[in-house]
Amino acid sequence: MTDTPDTPGAHNMPAKPLQVAKDEHGLRLDRWFRLRYPDLTHSHLQKLLRTGQIRLDSKRVKSNARVEAGQQVRVPRGIQQDAKRPPSVKPPPGLSKRDRDEIERMIIFEDDAVVVLNKPFGLAVQGGTGTRRHIDGLMAGMADRFGGKRPRLVHRLDRDTTGVLLIAKTRDAASKLGQVFSSRSASKTYWALVKGVPRPPQGKVEAALVKASGPDGDRIRKSEAGEQDKAMHAATHYAVIETVANKAAWMSLKPVTGRQHQLRAHMDILGHPIIGDNKYPSDPIFAEGEIDTMLHLHARRLIIPHPTLATKIDITAPLPDHMRRTWKTLGLDPDRYDA
Repeated sequence: MTDTPDTPGAHNMPAKPLQVAKDEHGLRLDRWFRLRYPDLTHSHLQKLLRTGQIRLDSKRVKSNARVEAGQQVRVPRGIQQDAKRPPSVKPPPGLSKRDRDEIERMIIFEDDAVVVLNKPFGLAVQGGTGTRRHIDGLMAGMADRFGGKRPRLVHRLDRDTTGVLLIAKTRDAASKLGQVFSSRSASKTYWALVKGVPRPPQGKVEAALVKASGPDGDRIRKSEAGEQDKAMHAATHYAVIETVANKAAWMSLKPVTGRQHQLRAHMDILGHPIIGDNKYPSDPIFAEGEIDTMLHLHARRLIIPHPTLATKIDITAPLPDHMRRTWKTLGLDPDRYDA
């Protein structure tokens, strides 16, 4: 008996492979699916990959694989049929004028290809377990503001990290910018306030990192012997900009790699944790109420080739209010230094 499209067997049968378009070259496979099949959940995608129902050029792959133009992606028939429904560009229920105004206030640069936000403290970039309000969702709800197209994330910041967040307006821009970030050709500068003063005052931290669950959720720590199979190479350049006696230091941090919590973990490993970091905490060095207890880590500047023009995007984000208050309290002047 032949399966019909209404039976479970037919729904998961592979359809004709889909070819990766030129403007999709370099995308992660999970992002490729997110763009083509916005209703496909992350957990469902992982299951399809794990069971081999999705293949790239007939080979099993993981979600972080990069697709190349011309490659063939095998997708179950039912998933392809579901995608025939055009994605809605209407704001999702509950997207208020307040949400729209908040995004508009974040914008510090915009052209036809990209929009750059100064991300505030405490707002997640992307959804996850227990996270319902995030920039990715807010931007999706403003697709009408961007010509009916959903803006696309090309990199991440931690929920409590503030500063420069680059978002692509088109699929082609997202693909090109994704390749730049993957090749580590983007220049990223962060400002932080850390406990104590690093010695020497400038250097490079190279410490492979692994994920380790802790009481406050997932933490990142230095890998140990025997963990080579799951360790992630990570490197960060650091320099002291100014000190507050021997109590604290204003730091410039330039990540070479882009691992989760990399800067926070590296400064903790160096023995100078970032002030206000509740995942990598240390004994307080300031009197209660003297400065804000929020994370003092800010994505200050991003320099990256423009995805469609023969120029560079060079954006600097002003300090958030809580860090500006701290700088004023400690007698530091953020306007005296370029990023």
